[in-house]
Amino acid sequence: MSTIPLTKRGAEMLKEELHRLKHVERPAVVQAIAEARAQGDLSENAEYDAAKDRQGFIEGRINEIEGKLSAAKIIDPADLDAGGRVVFGATVEMEIEATGDVVTYQIVGDDEADLKEGKISIGSPIARALIGKEAGDVAVVQAPGGERAYEIIDVRYI
Repeated sequence: MSTIPLTKRGAEMLKEELHRLKHVERPAVVQAIAEARAQGDLSENAEYDAAKDRQGFIEGRINEIEGKLSAAKIIDPADLDAGGRVVFGATVEMEIEATGDVVTYQIVGDDEADLKEGKISIGSPIARALIGKEAGDVAVVQAPGGERAYEIIDVRYI
């Protein structure tokens, strides 16, 4: 299994979700199944079917998170020294050349990506175009609406 890059914050988020699933959601669904069983005939019991479906989802998500955490390579952006180059975990301030707008993104793992918070996935076209570049470089991204050029203003490791 290949390693999965995660920032320190992303790993903590997954650990919190895993804890919640194991210690809150799992016991709640077990209780819901027990209550549905107590109602009698399971063949026409919608509550039982819904609880079993929920249990399957929870168990699947627990397995998924445990797998990701076991394969994770946790990277603390504050500990990086990439010589000003854009790498996983870096925060990049850049100008969209077509509009002059300035945007700031942090490159994170797939599970952490949230565009509203300025976090883009390492697998996104923008991140792939930025990797290895430095301040002053121009990254060209093939977007659905055509090519977009971004001039890198600053690269920080925070």
